[in-house]
Amino acid sequence: MTSEEPRKKPAAVSEGQEGGSLYAAHKKIYPRSASGVFNRWRWFLVFATQLFFYGMPWLQWGDRPAMLFDLEARRFYIFGLVLYPQDVIYLSGILIISAVLLFLFTAVAGRQWCGYACPQTVYTEIYLWIERVIEGDRSARMRLDAAPMSPAKFARKAAKQAVWIAVGLWTGITFAGFFTPIRELVMHVATWSLGPWQTFWIFFYGFATYGNAGYMREQVCLYMCPYARFQSAMFDRDTLIVTYDAKRGEPRGPRSKKADYKTLGLGECVNCTLCVQVCPTGIDIRDGLQYQCISCAACIDACDEVMDKVGYPRGLIRYSTEHALEEGWDSKQIVRHILRPRVLIYSSILGLVMLALVGSLFLRKPFRVDIVRDRAALARIVQGNKIENIFRLQIMNATEKPQTYTLSADGLPGLELVIDTQQNHRVTVDAAQSLWVPVRLQAPYDAAPPGSHEIHFYIESPGGEVLKEKSVFIIPKSS
Repeated sequence: MTSEEPRKKPAAVSEGQEGGSLYAAHKKIYPRSASGVFNRWRWFLVFATQLFFYGMPWLQWGDRPAMLFDLEARRFYIFGLVLYPQDVIYLSGILIISAVLLFLFTAVAGRQWCGYACPQTVYTEIYLWIERVIEGDRSARMRLDAAPMSPAKFARKAAKQAVWIAVGLWTGITFAGFFTPIRELVMHVATWSLGPWQTFWIFFYGFATYGNAGYMREQVCLYMCPYARFQSAMFDRDTLIVTYDAKRGEPRGPRSKKADYKTLGLGECVNCTLCVQVCPTGIDIRDGLQYQCISCAACIDACDEVMDKVGYPRGLIRYSTEHALEEGWDSKQIVRHILRPRVLIYSSILGLVMLALVGSLFLRKPFRVDIVRDRAALARIVQGNKIENIFRLQIMNATEKPQTYTLSADGLPGLELVIDTQQNHRVTVDAAQSLWVPVRLQAPYDAAPPGSHEIHFYIESPGGEVLKEKSVFIIPKSS
């Protein structure tokens, strides 16, 4: 190549950019509204999930919210269940169950969680509905965005933003209402007396809802959510996915409703592109399985509606599996292939963890005790030539009523338990509260040789349940 010949730009360099582009330019997606059975299911789950989310903080259980995660007091209230930080094992169990349930559901039904119940999908549906009500459907929104700014356009955009912001802020208030009693929280909002952390979380969660559902939308699913990237590890050829039947649909092309498409050499796809227009992630399902597909079935509803209009059978786009498409299976054959090894393994793990969690909750005692030695004085000689060790017992009452507990100890000959502020070794703890109790244990000097000796505390509830906790009693060497 001579010096006079022009140099060719690398293929990766975009036209007009000598340095190239490191990312794809974002193209705004205008999803068309869809109607059909799957759309109704999606909206049913929108109402169900949001009824729980927005309504639960207002539901009372006695004198407190039915579900409250009081981080300041370190108490988790779930209806009649009171959990302490020491009960983190139950949270671990719930997280394990959620993870395995997601794996199981994905192996069987693909990404239908994403398409129907994921918070990102739910709030995107709500924000899109608001946008349609104020700005119109797909074509109207596209015309409005392309038009120059005018008083009418400004009014529509401002109204949409106002409603979006209001929904986002109320969502933030509701989220904070799971950690602060919502009736008190709303009063603080009304009187502008919120605390710093309440203010932070209301605006943080509200802004996240506004930004993710109003603007980022499909970008959260495509680029931010890790689930889209590792879903392939849970898919197999018998996983239920949204599929396009190329054998029926190809070659695609427009035609008259009265024309015989077979004599024209066409398939059943009329190439109306409605399946693309309704897709919230902007993909063409006719290109095959793609990680961007969230399995919302909007394209199925749109295609079925077109098939009804042209008089073709429904199901050109449908829920199916790769094996079913290849082998021509019907729905009964698809169901028979659900019980395969990975599904059985996930189901077994899920069943065992759920059984362990339920059993643990059933056997859980309604109180807990932590024992802390007084490290300032490991042992000392007191009146009567006795050795005394000092302990602090934290008694946690996990019931909704005050409880009186009886304390005792054994492990050494002549061991005595002394509580200065209580009589008969009884301690009363208020409902759903904890109490630190100083306890002195005294033993005769010659009760045991010098060293560390195992002892046991016994804490008995009014119902006769006894909790046994181990500790050590130290006898010092004589000087």
